[in-house]
Amino acid sequence: MFQSFEVASRPEQGPPRLQALREAMAAAGVDGFLVPRADAHQGEYVSARDERLKWLTGFTGSAGFCVALQAGAGVFIDGRYRTQVKGQVALDHFTPVPWPETSMADWLREQLPNGGVVGFDPWLHTPGQIEAAEKALAGTSVTFQRCANLVDQIWADQPEAPMAPAKVHPLEFAGESHGDKQRRLGAAIAEAGAACAVITLPDSLCWLLNIRGADIAHNPVAHGFAVLHVDGRVDLFMDALKLAEVSDHLGPDVTPHAPEQVLAALAALEGPVLLEKSTAPIAIADALGDKVHWGSDPCALPKACKNDAEIAGSAEAHLRDGAALCTLLAWLDAQPAGSLRETQVVSQLEGIRRKDNALKDISFETIAGTGPHGAIMHYRVTEESDSTLEGGHLLVLDSGGQYLDGTTDITRTVPIGTPPTEAAQAFTRVLAGMIAMSRLRWPAGLAGQHIEAVGRLPLWMAGQDFDHGLGHGVGAYLSVHEGPQRLSKISDVPLLPGMILSNEPGYYREGAFGIRLENLLVVRPAPDLPGGDAHREMLCWQTLSFAPIDRRLIVTELLDKDARDWLNAYHAEVATKIGPRVSPEVKLWLDAATAPV
Repeated sequence: MFQSFEVASRPEQGPPRLQALREAMAAAGVDGFLVPRADAHQGEYVSARDERLKWLTGFTGSAGFCVALQAGAGVFIDGRYRTQVKGQVALDHFTPVPWPETSMADWLREQLPNGGVVGFDPWLHTPGQIEAAEKALAGTSVTFQRCANLVDQIWADQPEAPMAPAKVHPLEFAGESHGDKQRRLGAAIAEAGAACAVITLPDSLCWLLNIRGADIAHNPVAHGFAVLHVDGRVDLFMDALKLAEVSDHLGPDVTPHAPEQVLAALAALEGPVLLEKSTAPIAIADALGDKVHWGSDPCALPKACKNDAEIAGSAEAHLRDGAALCTLLAWLDAQPAGSLRETQVVSQLEGIRRKDNALKDISFETIAGTGPHGAIMHYRVTEESDSTLEGGHLLVLDSGGQYLDGTTDITRTVPIGTPPTEAAQAFTRVLAGMIAMSRLRWPAGLAGQHIEAVGRLPLWMAGQDFDHGLGHGVGAYLSVHEGPQRLSKISDVPLLPGMILSNEPGYYREGAFGIRLENLLVVRPAPDLPGGDAHREMLCWQTLSFAPIDRRLIVTELLDKDARDWLNAYHAEVATKIGPRVSPEVKLWLDAATAPV
């Protein structure tokens, strides 16, 4: 899954807002200002109040930042957004900067050759981010300075902070009481040599306390901060409006406080205090001072390694979700080419999903991109961009649901009419990579960066590739993008049993077509094999997602026998698991769609 974006005309408001920001910079005595896509909790997803980057530049991607100077403004975007940014920002005022190929330090060194002061909001940046920039600019006269948020000063109609009420997450789905989690992690904090830990990530806080919220669209999290002590007690800094329905659940070992009290409370703590440098805001580190004990978020790995109840719930959620997707795909196949538009596909799929009473929300804005729109990795249809599904097009359909028992995320690419030969060949290579990863066994201790290339190899051998990671972590009725686990060239977090990740290779030809296939997988201990090393611990995948992979796009001779055998076995499992959950009409379609290759 990818955070989607709207295709629209470039914003007219960009230049006046940029000019207003420059006036605020001059008044604050700084030569530049950093505008990240971030909030005080440093999560990937932000509320409307924190969409400062979008408000200023028009860019809506899920990662990136702007460096605004008096004489220029760079919008830093990675490979996922090179196409998107060109359609969203006013290019005569904002310059897209390929990042990380060009670092912020490299760009500032060129843009401010005589030095200057760059302001930043200490709530919106981590110590690791600013320290890395300062180190890279050593020897120059460019400096960074904490200051008030200048965008907030000029954003007259900035939305209010979200205040959705928190809900109790039932023990049957959590699999462990929040009291047990608090005591277990408190003991781990003591072993790490700290007296307490500050929890800043909303999904960590919600997982720890077995609560869920609605402060972020499609992500059931509640904003707040917490201090977890070694004896399991928690000081929770969250608005009282959010806690009305969960106060009895939290119990006597969780003490609520007003959010505005957090800095004073941190300053009064006895150290050392565990804090994660890569996710905590600088404002938190400043309040703690020399009491900071740098380390990992104590919730991160326990949250990532799902327990039996969470895995069982996720598996069941995927079966219901798979039935919904199959119902949509059967309906789609019955429509003639040229008779549907992208918006109709989105509304039809979301309507089918919402017939399930267990559905709480979709897990992200559905991506339905046909033809050239499929090549935009984070496309989201709007009234302006809505396109007809024409013959010869491919349709990339990336979607998911938030259910009480699990979070789903699945992508299928389907042909409209007869697909171009080169598209079918690329699709088969993407499928071969997906299958290779799904079949993989690997020694325990390896991280995503050690095995990610397996899913790219068929494309590489044809001189092709894609500019996103192979997979991301997924929560248990939490964020559809969850760390720290990833299938990525830069992820050094060892994969552990219980981790759920996506497996989603793709291929994108700008202006022509896009391809992506995605299943969710859970890491499992691998059974011993005859002749294998009995002493060597190995891991493997269990597939959670079940929906047909379109056989009309497969160039059979490009798949070896092992890959064909895997696909046929997978399709047989899809028919067995999903067939009883769909209507007789959809069952007929499903039987044909899962016939052996």
